[in-house]
Amino acid sequence: MDPRLRSLAARQADVVAAWQLREVGWSWGKISHHVRSRGWRAIHPGVYVLSHAPIQRRQRWFAAVLTVPGTVLSHGSAGACYGFHRFERGYEVVTRPGRGGRTRRGRVLVFRSTVLSGDATRFTGIPITTAARVLVDLAAGLNKERLGRAFRESIRLKRTTAPTVRAAAERHQSKRGTRLLRDLATRYATIPYHRTRSDPEGRGLEVLHDVGAPPPRVNVKVAREEADMVWDGLIIEIDGPQYHLFAEEDARKEEAWRKAGYTVRRIPSDAIYDTPEQLVALAPTGRD
Repeated sequence: MDPRLRSLAARQADVVAAWQLREVGWSWGKISHHVRSRGWRAIHPGVYVLSHAPIQRRQRWFAAVLTVPGTVLSHGSAGACYGFHRFERGYEVVTRPGRGGRTRRGRVLVFRSTVLSGDATRFTGIPITTAARVLVDLAAGLNKERLGRAFRESIRLKRTTAPTVRAAAERHQSKRGTRLLRDLATRYATIPYHRTRSDPEGRGLEVLHDVGAPPPRVNVKVAREEADMVWDGLIIEIDGPQYHLFAEEDARKEEAWRKAGYTVRRIPSDAIYDTPEQLVALAPTGRD
């Protein structure tokens, strides 16, 4: 394999664009010959996957940003790439420098922006808007609950921080939805989302914060067993769908905590969202 082609393919999950090959000296004839003889598959016009295995999502993300030089993954596609927003459509979303409204070009939805400076980076090698900018771009299309979840998950996964999100929201305050995003980043700036294991834990910390409860320690070991939320003499465990799958393990840990002098209380993860007052009632401020 041509060393220049090998280098591009290695960096881009076996996806290359014709314009990249032209930049390293390939002729159109040479590109066409390789497409025919090597069985390269076109994901978009002029963008090819070299391998013959089933095309993976990461390859589709690379293909989308390789459609035109200077393109970055953005909006829902970027949120999915970072892992804090679910986005399953028949297309990927990108942003290019410039002015104008969004346009659909085949299986790519294209936005344009004149304010990408400082908001573009790379993640796993893919040119992409920063996680904070993704939240800004998503804010207009998400309700309060979904935006809150994306905000929490972006910090839990260590893709960004609350101060960074607030700064991005302030820079782009003319965009719809950024006021709510700024309020989230301000109100919950001190919550240690990065210590949580799941979104229910993060949302639970917000619920307790809003009622002025003493903040718990999060996912720390008590009697050599990790507990979700810990105060002096009290543990609250948030039980997700896996709780009944590991009932014996949970019972063993609970016994260890009780022997160490802790009261153990449990709450289903769904209740954190549906009836948060249950969590408040279990926490220190919820008791007389």
